[in-house]
Amino acid sequence: MQLVPYSRGEERFFYTLAALGGLVTLIGLASALYMEIHGHAVTGMNNQIVWGLPHVFAIFLIVAASGVLNVASIGSVFGKVLYKSRAPLSGLLCLAMLAGGLTVLMLDLGRPDRIIVAATHYNFSSVFAWNVFLYSGMFSIVAVYLWTLMERRMNAYSKPAGFAAFIWRLILTTGTGSIFGFLVARQAYQSAILAPMFIIMSFAWGLAAFMVVQKAMFAWNGLTLHPALRNRMKNLLGIFVAATLYFVAVYHLTNLYFAKQVAFERFILVDGGIFPALFWGGWFLVGTVLPLAILYTPGLLAMRGAVMVASILVILGAFCQLYVFIIGGQAFPLEIFPGLAAASSFGDGMVGQYSPSLPEFLLGLGGIGIAFTITTIGVRVFHFLPQDDLAKLEAAGHVLE
Repeated sequence: MQLVPYSRGEERFFYTLAALGGLVTLIGLASALYMEIHGHAVTGMNNQIVWGLPHVFAIFLIVAASGVLNVASIGSVFGKVLYKSRAPLSGLLCLAMLAGGLTVLMLDLGRPDRIIVAATHYNFSSVFAWNVFLYSGMFSIVAVYLWTLMERRMNAYSKPAGFAAFIWRLILTTGTGSIFGFLVARQAYQSAILAPMFIIMSFAWGLAAFMVVQKAMFAWNGLTLHPALRNRMKNLLGIFVAATLYFVAVYHLTNLYFAKQVAFERFILVDGGIFPALFWGGWFLVGTVLPLAILYTPGLLAMRGAVMVASILVILGAFCQLYVFIIGGQAFPLEIFPGLAAASSFGDGMVGQYSPSLPEFLLGLGGIGIAFTITTIGVRVFHFLPQDDLAKLEAAGHVLE
């Protein structure tokens, strides 16, 4: 790959982007400090809803970080040459989004200084303890994988390193889904299907995030993605979005089969206020139906920026889905005594109320700022912009269409 010096205009643009990412990150850190000083009283969280909007941002970034590495896996593990030039950017995005998500997760704990306790004392009966190893292992394996891609003498080890990263990210996402799947105290969770559902959601959300970043980078550098590559990636995105729809449908239909879950499903899907609106209008319509319509309707797909719009809609739908899943799952009242009604001054049997505060939103946005800043600087320093020598690929017999 030939490195071309940046022009003065490109220099200014880079520093502007880096400054913007740094500013968003600082605002997020300032919001975390504000909540640390004043306590959870300045947030919308309470004794019933302890995971608020920052967790929505954090879980999205962590799950999407696993999924975005799928682009690299397609090239390194499954041997698809057209994706190999995207592997470095895929790995960088994985590390950047994982760093942003874990930062938000740590700062939203209320006592981030106690992360030292979590790092030195392990309760191996807790899924949270497992994830300490899964997240740190992900950083290490992907870092080694990037090294094998960047260092010419290590290229021979890129396939085994990519395979290790592929297996590890499946385990990591299984662990993230199991955090909820093993929570028997919440009717919204405690389901074995959550682990595979989180895996397929990571594929869709990660690929959507990758395509947005790739499109933006190509636009900034005056490049155009080859239509054949665009079609391949948009078809893959459509498959992942459709598969997510299938798993979410199975999850809710399974719940509806059990009499004890009918009340919860009615709350989430029909009469739960904002939650049915976000589920049907946000995730189902905006995040699933519209992207699929754009990706598979020739007239819509021919419009300029159609795939970019579809990818952004998938990401917006992901946030809606996670808000319903995380916040709605906590808002539904616990059934402490099955078959009996419980009422007390502590709000037993009452639907939890939650309104996100501005500091919570800014903290979550700060996580995206961290991922954006790391990606911007990383692409600049390591020249991770995908380079497609299509003539060489065609000459070697790799079919583009």
